[in-house]
Amino acid sequence: MATDPIILVTGATGYIGGRLVPRLLEAGYRVRCAVRSPRKLESRGWASDPRVEIVRADLDDAAAIADAAEGVFAAYYLVHSMQAAGRDYREVDRRLARNFVDACNAGGVERVFYLGGLGETGDDLSEHLSSRREVEDVLRTGEAQLTVFRAAMIVGSGSASFEILRYLVERLPLMITPKWVTTRCQPIAVRNVLRYLIDALAVPGSAGKTLDIGGPDIVNYKDLMNAMALARGLPRRRVLAVPILTPRLSSLWIHLVTPISHRMARPLAEGLRNEVVCRSTEAMELMPQELLTVKESIEAALARIDEQDVETSWSAAGPIPGDPGWAGGEGFRDTWTCLVAAPPDAAYRAICRVGGGHGYYALDWLWRVRGWMDRLIGGPGLRRGRRDPENVAYGEALDFWRVTGIEAPEHLALRAEMKVPGEALLEFHVEEPDPEEQAKSREQVVRVVQTASFIPRGLFGLLYWYAVLPLHGFVFRGMLRGIRRTAEREVHPGGRPRLWRDSKIQSVEPERRWRRMTPGTALADPS
Repeated sequence: MATDPIILVTGATGYIGGRLVPRLLEAGYRVRCAVRSPRKLESRGWASDPRVEIVRADLDDAAAIADAAEGVFAAYYLVHSMQAAGRDYREVDRRLARNFVDACNAGGVERVFYLGGLGETGDDLSEHLSSRREVEDVLRTGEAQLTVFRAAMIVGSGSASFEILRYLVERLPLMITPKWVTTRCQPIAVRNVLRYLIDALAVPGSAGKTLDIGGPDIVNYKDLMNAMALARGLPRRRVLAVPILTPRLSSLWIHLVTPISHRMARPLAEGLRNEVVCRSTEAMELMPQELLTVKESIEAALARIDEQDVETSWSAAGPIPGDPGWAGGEGFRDTWTCLVAAPPDAAYRAICRVGGGHGYYALDWLWRVRGWMDRLIGGPGLRRGRRDPENVAYGEALDFWRVTGIEAPEHLALRAEMKVPGEALLEFHVEEPDPEEQAKSREQVVRVVQTASFIPRGLFGLLYWYAVLPLHGFVFRGMLRGIRRTAEREVHPGGRPRLWRDSKIQSVEPERRWRRMTPGTALADPS
């Protein structure tokens, strides 16, 4: 096939779509991404490729998606509204699929590809899988030749089902589960899914087909949990299956222990009662490839996570207004902010004085107690101090912190090396204020944002976060007050401008002092 035709990808900000686009480019195709929020793709390296066209098109906007489909040879439908639409997701999915079909018909699209879910047909199919089948039916009404891939659990770093499995295993040595733990499934590695999606473009025999795809192993969910424990070097997990644990209770428990919100967890939990095993090997016959085993798939995904090289995550999908922070993500974040009547470099210098002999601007006795406690249990405590009282550099130790991000005069990131049941990061950002805030003062004003991020490890990690959270109001307010005072004294030796004496230091979300984070946005390496 010539490389000139344009391939339309919907859902390019999502888990599969975000990985599919760069691989289509590697295969020599031109790609048009139809997304609701183009800014979500700014950080993707492939977004600047001249063969990539990014257009703003909401599938709920029939005219916009019709424009996006104009002149396209093939299109991937990788949209699912379960996370964003809540209980009404089935109707929303049908409506979006109908708009997509109309757009493809008008644009003369020849082939359409859809990734759905495995599962036996019939009345007992879960609502989640039934919705996937309804979308298939709508897509079949179009004039383009439809290729449907049906997959069970996709094993890959950042996938929702994989994150549920990983967190349950890592946090719970004993699990009380519904009886679905004995249900058979046929997981498939995300790299194998992507290979099928791309190879089908060049295989005419896949057109008009419904293809079951899965890995070489057929296991039950209990087997998957033990495979995860083995890969993590953990003891074999004890699982007690009880028939009275409903999908609703299961989803609430998943919400508490894992990154997944209960709204998203419930349809997934309901779907686990259905056996999801391939009934045909036609996909492998048409597009042969080496399939990863369950063990290989889990190890590959965990390696990506440990290397902080997660390419895409389930939580990145959905409209901007519906992104609930980390959308039930991997950890917690508490953010505080204040205005400083000083230029950015002065505010940044005040931030860089944190720690060491200078202290933490407020409640130093509490920091010393924390340092003593850390020292007693084998941590570095506060004794390491800092190399220079004013300046910091990447990789340097600062008390029980390590400088892991520095971009003067805008950003400083400190990763905790103290003994904590999880991973902690303290970040400072110096930002431009809103125009109306700047207009209130004759002086230059900046906004300083201080954020504590924490990824808990096990139940003790969760308890630790909730135990220290009440102290943040005192510690962070005092620290920001000290940073503001130091920066403004440098610029205004005679005293701060009266306007800023009453400027509030406030939580970004005062009604809910913390929020869960989006995987990869807090503790991951910026690269």
